[in-house]
Amino acid sequence: MSAASSHASGAREVPLLGDTIGENLDRTVRRFPDRDALVEAATGRRWTYAEFAADVDTLALGLLGLGITKGDRVGIWAPNRAEWTLIQYATAKIGAILVTVNPAYRTHELEYVVRQSGMRLLIAAERFKTSDYAGMIAQARPNCPALEFTVLLDGPDHEALLARGRTADPAELARAAAGLSPDDPINIQYTSGTTGFPKGATLSHRNILNGYFVGELCHYTEQDRVCIPVPFYHCFGMVMGNLACTSHGAAMVIPAPSFDPAATLAAVQAEACTSLYGVPTMFIAELADPAFDTYDLTSLRTGIMAGSPCPVEVMKEVIDRMGMAEVSICYGMTETSPVSTQTRADDSVERRVSTVGRVGPHLEVKVVDPQTGRTVPRGEPGELCTRGYSVMLGYWGEPERTAEAVDAAGWMHTGDLAVMDEDGYLAITGRIKDMVIRGGENVYPREVEEFLHTHPDVLDVQVIGVPDAKYGEELMAWVRMREGAEPLTAEAVRAYCDGRLAHFKVPRYVHVVDEFPMTVTGKVRKVEMREAAARLLGTST
Repeated sequence: MSAASSHASGAREVPLLGDTIGENLDRTVRRFPDRDALVEAATGRRWTYAEFAADVDTLALGLLGLGITKGDRVGIWAPNRAEWTLIQYATAKIGAILVTVNPAYRTHELEYVVRQSGMRLLIAAERFKTSDYAGMIAQARPNCPALEFTVLLDGPDHEALLARGRTADPAELARAAAGLSPDDPINIQYTSGTTGFPKGATLSHRNILNGYFVGELCHYTEQDRVCIPVPFYHCFGMVMGNLACTSHGAAMVIPAPSFDPAATLAAVQAEACTSLYGVPTMFIAELADPAFDTYDLTSLRTGIMAGSPCPVEVMKEVIDRMGMAEVSICYGMTETSPVSTQTRADDSVERRVSTVGRVGPHLEVKVVDPQTGRTVPRGEPGELCTRGYSVMLGYWGEPERTAEAVDAAGWMHTGDLAVMDEDGYLAITGRIKDMVIRGGENVYPREVEEFLHTHPDVLDVQVIGVPDAKYGEELMAWVRMREGAEPLTAEAVRAYCDGRLAHFKVPRYVHVVDEFPMTVTGKVRKVEMREAAARLLGTST
């Protein structure tokens, strides 16, 4: 009997949310007006749902008073703070398109997204850490003719915006809301490509509001309190975090403006959080905090680990030491709002450490041969594709790049290599472009990384391919050592792998580092690692 094909469809018992973000928030406010909606741990500020909705409406009316209307692009450039969330919902209420700007951007990157999106208004922090946002805006602005307004948070223009909203006629907001559709674009998120300028993934109310299903699979109710240390500018924070909370009446807890392991653990304890989010490197940092054992984390029930593959050993520690028995692995991309597959609370630990779960409700996934496009049998590797409500409207102003990513049948081609098992669970084996071909053998870095994570002295590891005259490519392991451990040598790694990994999977080079090059969302930048490796080894990419 031939193997089943690698195609699966999600359940449809619970209907998709078919309203706008503003309508959905108003419904939650009517149900839970006195429950906590938002807590900013760093300042102690907190909002009930009734208070949150009132401040959102004030800000929305202020934007209308400034002349911002449906379809206008409004940028937000700031670290995580309460005002970020208020702006997210205020723009949605009037149909303005929120352009979420990466807090790590510098002047030329800012200028690009402001110009490419046609942004009319930019709301920004004045500064944060080493970033002088106000100074960079002043530099970029002469080259951004569409940018009419800039508002610095905590500055007089921000207060004027709120004052305008407080004196406006609430009927203006009702009139604006009446002209909105769930399929309207509501958000542009710029994804950092490996080449060229970032692309603006354009998402609708329907796309991101149905982050609701991420919360459903975590069994969220109004009793939940979700600690969100991941950046709001990315879907992990604003969709899986904020929208999954507000669609269930749960509380959003902001532990700090940017990730801080101690502040995160303290917020979980102080606010009795039931759920905690993070990329694997965040959980690694929390578990390594010297005071970890002094925090009371007994309130934790669930959480989400996403953004990059989770090492097996880290997952086991999160369950055992943090008490997150129902922790969920999510997989997806900005272009898919962002979740396509997710593990379930009743999945075995083995499922949660070796797969990214099954397809989500109302979605389809398939694994195809990258060359022919044909769906492969289950158990065979290929490119993961997904289709459904979550697929973006397109890349803003770039129909050609959209057509390269989303085919004529509506399938988003992820660029990720995956294998689907007989029960529909997917394992991500790497990026098509990260696959290493050594002497004709295909090597998937993830497999080698998982093995090296079992070394007692290894805290974290990333494996890349580097040019080699004889084999075409060779493997190089970048290793972060546990505190107090001696740096690993290539000889020591070879000895550890001897007899346990096929010879062609054993890294030829080992490079010990304190940190990996990372994006703001916690994804490892293997492109930068390959460039650095070429310099270290004197090879060319």
